[in-house]
Amino acid sequence: MRSKILSGTFISFEGPDGAGKTSALRAITTTLQPLLGDRLTVTREPGGNAISESIRSIILDRANTAMDYRTEALLYAAARRQHLAETILPALEAGQLVLCDRYVDSSVAYQGAGRQIGEAAVAKMNTFATDGLLPELTVYFDVPAEVGLKRIQAHRDPRKVDRLDVEKTAFHDRVRAAYLRLQAAEPNRIKLIDATQPPAQVVASALTLIKQTARAYFTPGA
Repeated sequence: MRSKILSGTFISFEGPDGAGKTSALRAITTTLQPLLGDRLTVTREPGGNAISESIRSIILDRANTAMDYRTEALLYAAARRQHLAETILPALEAGQLVLCDRYVDSSVAYQGAGRQIGEAAVAKMNTFATDGLLPELTVYFDVPAEVGLKRIQAHRDPRKVDRLDVEKTAFHDRVRAAYLRLQAAEPNRIKLIDATQPPAQVVASALTLIKQTARAYFTPGA
């Protein structure tokens, strides 16, 4: 799906827990917002609008330990569909640059591989949910599972630790391995950044990729 009416540019941010992608996106937003103004939309998954945020609260609630893995995957897909219909597509139709914290690749990695319900099955489910729309660029922040988990333990507010954060290392190893398979299969879309580097260097690398992909939004030297 890539209609002529979608004149904007869609970029997603992906990575294992503790990779620092959300912090990087926050820094990038601070840099780009003054340059782009209302031509920039920054959003997240699951979430991005009232309905999707409500689904997010159910998915990530640590009290929902009885949630079936396929239920979890279906809820992510449902939240994604609403997010796409209500937030992402209107922004792209308006010609905006859309930066999204997580998208389809997260479901393939976390539910398909991490939960071991099948990467192909989860990808197919999300193809239906998104009508096949993928980002023009996916910035993948790569970090070994043990490094990411140590970062979470050291820095994250305990009140913000969710159901996925408390999974065992083997789960997060499977997630990272799936991300690396996705990147190897789609190197033109998914660009890897070594997220063990200093944060400023990670942010600079991500900004370079964004500007290369979304050249029309930036004047020379911006």
